[in-house]
Amino acid sequence: MELTKEKQIDGVAQRDFRLEVDGQSVPCTVWSHPDAGPAPVLICMGHGGSQHKKTAGIRARALEYAARLGWVTLAIDAPGHGDRISRERSAELERSVGARVTGRADGRGLDPEEARALSSIAQRAVPEWRAAIDSTLGLDCVSPHAAVGYWGVSMGTRIGVPMVAGDPRIRCAIFGLAGVRPGQADFAEAARRIEIPIQFVFQWDDAVAPREHGIELFDAFGSKEKTMHVNPGGHMGIPSFERDAWLAFFQRHLS
Repeated sequence: MELTKEKQIDGVAQRDFRLEVDGQSVPCTVWSHPDAGPAPVLICMGHGGSQHKKTAGIRARALEYAARLGWVTLAIDAPGHGDRISRERSAELERSVGARVTGRADGRGLDPEEARALSSIAQRAVPEWRAAIDSTLGLDCVSPHAAVGYWGVSMGTRIGVPMVAGDPRIRCAIFGLAGVRPGQADFAEAARRIEIPIQFVFQWDDAVAPREHGIELFDAFGSKEKTMHVNPGGHMGIPSFERDAWLAFFQRHLS
């Protein structure tokens, strides 16, 4: 681990570090309360396509969890995202993905090329996430025996499902805005291996993840305790009140 930057935001410590995983330099960020002692809870947050580890929603919740509850939050940049590419390329990616998300109206979801690219990102990101969790549990701000939860929607679910399926440290997970496409037997099988509590958030009019694909993914989860929160609207329209449901879910299963 190489610590690259540290600062305080509203009384919360934000630490950036890098890991070397399979020959790749992986940028990571951890948020913690500097005076809370070793945190009993670690929340892992996976960003969506074209986003990055400090995207506004992730950072806002990480600051809240640290300030209010003394929890630690970990986020990393997925392959081809955030600090792993230039600012120009990041802005271009955000514009391109945003145009596709808001402009797609055919209801068929991702095209085959997009699906293959997402699968490749997930395959590379899973070992990176596991290494990042290993390193974070070795920091003084978090207990080595901390209860671990995962949150990630859209691309965060495509990466998170196989990662969570293979990591027994994770006690509960929040997924959403994703589904099982035809030909994704491996993804469905990973979901079947997940038996921890799951909360699944979904947009009923999502043209990126059509409803039948989302229902198939929810149905595939092997968890006895799983809940699907469905709201009207498109891919980018998750209501803000779902944030309260996410926090309540984590408190119920990790505190």
